[in-house]
Amino acid sequence: MNYLELIAAEIQRIAEPDSSPPDDYISLFCQYAVLALAKGEAVTSEDVHDAWVVWAIEHDPGNRNILPFKELSLSVQREDEPYAEAIREAARKLQLSD
Repeated sequence: MNYLELIAAEIQRIAEPDSSPPDDYISLFCQYAVLALAKGEAVTSEDVHDAWVVWAIEHDPGNRNILPFKELSLSVQREDEPYAEAIREAARKLQLSD
């Protein structure tokens, strides 16, 4: 496992402790790992959504939530927060923030 996959696995473990996503989700969690490296504890739900959009364009191009974050309903926006928090927690734990 490479360094991004290790960070991705930690983010997934924090965000979804009771699940084991299929292998096709590794690319999504690797994008979250890049956010952890680039933004650390400053990552936002909007950042998470943008990373998810990149993943969704390839894996679910017809998804109705492929929109700018601000155009999403509040309930859909809130779905990104657990992943943003998991990224922030992983960044703290792995000392990825400045």
